[in-house]
Amino acid sequence: MTKASISLQELRRKIYRKAKIEKQWRFWGLYCHVCKKEVLREAYRLAKANDGAPGNDGKSFEDIEAEGVEGFLEGIGQELLNRTYRPLPNRKVEIPKGNGKTRILGIPTVKDRVVQGALKLLLEPIFEADFKECSYGYRPKRHAHQAIDRVTKGILYGLTRVVDVDLSGYFDNIRHHILLEKIARRVQDDDIMHLVKLILKANGKKGVPQGGIISPLLSNLYLNEVDEMMERAREVTRSKGYENLDFIRSADDMVILVHWHPKEDWILQKVQKRHKEELDKLEVEMNLEKTKVVDLKKGGSFSFLGFDFRLTRNREGKAYVSKTPRKKKCIEIGKRVRAVLKANWNKPLKEVIQAVDAIIRGWVNYFRIGNSNSAFNKVRDYLEMKVRKFVLRRKKLKGFGWKMWSREEIYGKWGLYNDYRIRYVYPKANSS
Repeated sequence: MTKASISLQELRRKIYRKAKIEKQWRFWGLYCHVCKKEVLREAYRLAKANDGAPGNDGKSFEDIEAEGVEGFLEGIGQELLNRTYRPLPNRKVEIPKGNGKTRILGIPTVKDRVVQGALKLLLEPIFEADFKECSYGYRPKRHAHQAIDRVTKGILYGLTRVVDVDLSGYFDNIRHHILLEKIARRVQDDDIMHLVKLILKANGKKGVPQGGIISPLLSNLYLNEVDEMMERAREVTRSKGYENLDFIRSADDMVILVHWHPKEDWILQKVQKRHKEELDKLEVEMNLEKTKVVDLKKGGSFSFLGFDFRLTRNREGKAYVSKTPRKKKCIEIGKRVRAVLKANWNKPLKEVIQAVDAIIRGWVNYFRIGNSNSAFNKVRDYLEMKVRKFVLRRKKLKGFGWKMWSREEIYGKWGLYNDYRIRYVYPKANSS
């Protein structure tokens, strides 16, 4: 299927420009666009690109392709126009978190993914115009590496006292009435509001399901006023052209950075108080056991977006920010590869290696911006061992085949992923 039509792209651009210029404007007449075939077709294309398992109705993308996509989209359009569309509850899947606990992932039906995707195509440009620079998660042209880079720069500029904020079950506890009020400030369209309410209520009295197409947008909107308050605090605490405070958020993962100098103690105390007050307004709870203040100058460390951050010095005595993959992230990649090997037990070795490589490549590309050499060596050796053992077990042999296959054969002939090169990023800092 082709990409979004020029008319849809232009519509989104016009909505964004209007929202950016007129901050109090409330948009109307959006629902008719959600029902349009070209919008539903683009929503389907995006949903299919992300693939995913079937929802509660058991229908996969393959089933829909076999029955006919155009007819499927025509049916959705008619249900929306007739106001008879009703979303099904998401299929719930438990995902292990690595600490013995599980995270509930909600899988919508393909039909519901298309409707949510169409709704997102119209609402996203409105709220993107309002979102702040400190927010990085689930946003167009923004990604985790940018947030990590901003944290690194802040630390090198002297913001070495860190409030590592942990929220308790954020996505599961978003209050619908508060969220709907926030949407209504920008949307004056009863049909759109009713559709959003249907989607929210289909999965309970509170929360937005992790796995929903529109959930990331809504979760960012819910915290946008927290972002606004922190951006204002950043501006008012600036002194002589230097920043004494920064705030970086990616979804529900957030950190507050405060300058190391004792004269800025008041900022550290005040910003924690104001931050909690804003969260309390939203009925969002902090996990007080995990939320902590660390001083990097005194050897402290914190975790953000899968990395452990520390302030250390190189051989020349120059300070730099060490970013290493968290131990649990290294354990997770091992579990994922083991699951792929198990799922592909009866497939040809070439296909098995391709499936394994796809998992490893994404993980390595994410963590290669850090000080990951040591972790990469351990992960590479472990994964090579698991692949060796897998092949031998299929041959009903024991051991790891150290003498049977050289590394050149495994990485060269078999094609097991082997690009573990580090790509360091050195943000510039001042002399403070």
